[in-house]
Amino acid sequence: MSEAHQAFPPLPHYTDKERVERARAAFERLHTRHSCRAFSDAPVPREVIEYAIRAAGSAPNGANHQPWHFAVIGSADKKRAIREAAEAEERRFYGEDGDKPKASEEWLGALAPIGTDASKPFLETAPWLIACFAQRTGGIEEDGQTQNYYVNESVGIACGMLISTLHEAGLATLTHTPSPMGFLRDLCGRPSNEKPLMIVVVGHPAADATVPEHALKKKPLEQISSWL
Repeated sequence: MSEAHQAFPPLPHYTDKERVERARAAFERLHTRHSCRAFSDAPVPREVIEYAIRAAGSAPNGANHQPWHFAVIGSADKKRAIREAAEAEERRFYGEDGDKPKASEEWLGALAPIGTDASKPFLETAPWLIACFAQRTGGIEEDGQTQNYYVNESVGIACGMLISTLHEAGLATLTHTPSPMGFLRDLCGRPSNEKPLMIVVVGHPAADATVPEHALKKKPLEQISSWL
């Protein structure tokens, strides 16, 4: 027996010209989004983060199991602990602990134009950190056992919607992915069936924040699309 269905919700009616204008306006707003690595400590209302997570929670996903959890960190002590754990992994990544870098020379070369290193002060300075977790199992009831499907794809889309909503609210963001990230599960008190995927750092850019010129280079439409 098939499950009950409801009528598809009505969408706004636009002319083709209006659709193009709205698509262009959305592009022009999102085109100004850049990763920020220097944040101020200016506060951001919790309600902004709540709405952004609600937006993320509306993302398309496998079997409607919604295989994600967003742990929001605002405590100074907890942010400090996350920074210390993340920087320990980053020092190993960059070889700043005296050992051979975990990253290959090619990888380090690719990062060089961005100017990153093991120091991550933004993890303490920014008002909010959002640790994004992928739930391997649990289902919509989060029973911890039901198999989830298309987990990485689902959570990736949700994180994109999260970041887009935060940008729409006039906030700067950064996706931070220290590797490994098992410490996040422990510090955020999450179960073993959840895999940490990224930390989304949220706040206002510092007065001296910059964007590397390398990051301003975007592939043109002709390169990122094909029309068959």
